[in-house]
Amino acid sequence: MYTNTPLTEALFYILLATRTPNYGYGIIQDVSEMTSRSVVLGPGTLYGAINSLLTKGWITLYSEDKESRKKKEYLITNTGKEVFQNEVKRLNELIKNAKKMDD
Repeated sequence: MYTNTPLTEALFYILLATRTPNYGYGIIQDVSEMTSRSVVLGPGTLYGAINSLLTKGWITLYSEDKESRKKKEYLITNTGKEVFQNEVKRLNELIKNAKKMDD
């Protein structure tokens, strides 16, 4: 249905971090915390990915504070949720198949 899977690690975590409205620096912090600092998104990576996700309709601009350095909050869309869930299913299948090798 929705292609572009598998998701990159950055896209996966950005979608996860936008389950509630979140702004750029908040996304960077959340991803770092979620991954125990093993994934650290740089601003270039983050904003390039955000632009891609906006273009695909997987996230939306939730709000923009024009007073405060134009801070923008982003939120995952229903399409983004579906893409994310499809990726989780794909990853779970990979794990299930890998576990069969241990038997």
